[in-house]
Parts: sequence; C-alpha cells; structure tokens
Amino acid sequence: MSTSRARTSWRVIDIIIASVLGVACGLIFWVWNSIGYAWFTAMDALTPGFGGIAVGVWLLGGVIGGLVIRKPGAALFVEVVAATVSALLGNQWGIETMYAGVAQGLGAELIFAAFRYRRFTLPVAMLAGAAAGVGAFLLELFTSANLAKSLAFNSIYLTCLIISGAILAGFLGHWLVKALASTGALDRFAAGRKQV
Repeated sequence: MSTSRARTSWRVIDIIIASVLGVACGLIFWVWNSIGYAWFTAMDALTPGFGGIAVGVWLLGGVIGGLVIRKPGAALFVEVVAATVSALLGNQWGIETMYAGVAQGLGAELIFAAFRYRRFTLPVAMLAGAAAGVGAFLLELFTSANLAKSLAFNSIYLTCLIISGAILAGFLGHWLVKALASTGALDRFAAGRKQV
C-alpha cells in the first residue's frame, strides 16, 4: 500500500477509536445540554446573539476526531456519533441534534481538508473549531429561523460562535488531545507519536 493511501485509508482501530471518541464527546454534549443551554439563555438575555459564546463545547467532537484520527472524514464521523449519542440520551432538540452534528462536523472537516490532513497545530485546531461554529450558524439560519432575525443578532451570534468554537472546541480540544497523548493512550496514532 502506498504511503499516501495508508495515510488516508481507515484501519479498524481508527473506526473503533473514532467511535469511542464520538461516544465520549456525546456524553460531554449530554451533560452540557443543561449547563450550556442555561448559559446560552442567560447570555442571550443579556445581549441577543451573545448566547453563541456557550456553543463551543458542542463543537468539540469534530476537532478532537480530526486531531486524533487525522484522516478524511474523521471530524465529521466523530461529531455525528457524538450528536447521535446526545440525541439518543435525550435532549431538548431531538433529531435536529443530528443535523447539527453534520453541519458542525463538516465545518471542522473542511479545515482539516484544506491543510490536506497534514497539519494539526493549535492554530489549525482553532480554525477547525471556528469553522464548526460557522457550520452551526448556517444550519440555524433555517432550523432556528435565525434568517428572520435582525442583522445585528446574526452578526453578534456568528461572531460569538466563531470565538466560542475557536476557544472551547479548538483550544480546549487541542489541549485535551495533547493531555490524552501524554498518557500513552494514543501511541498507535500519529497524535500520540508527534506533537499536535
């Protein structure tokens, strides 16, 4: 098998670990559903659109998946599994959670693809988190009727999603992967053998 193909094709261990990461992130999402939504609501009451600052934790799966697996589709796969777990455990959004997983996962995936799945630095992780926030924003224009809301609301909300995604998904996700790698748990992956 060529080096290029080996770098992009999934192994059984990749599928298993991506699934485990997705379930773990889904449990984080499920816990965050009440805490994060309370924070979202409080911030939105303060300034409409400012609630987006709480969303970053829900964008974490795609960033972590991309940083650990480092193959095409990993960010999308982990974010969708995480969203599915969150929906199955029960939350206030039901099936829309899975749509969000797709939109957010695609946002992160596009950044890793733009770097050809070869760069996994902190700036790339933060860009992936920010792009996941843009994915969430685009979906919510329609599912949350944000398209009918004011330009001021949408500008504030998009800005907050980008900042939250960069920090709570990108920065935090990068830190979590480094911490996990330092335990030796990722030794069978490039993330465990190289500095992320």
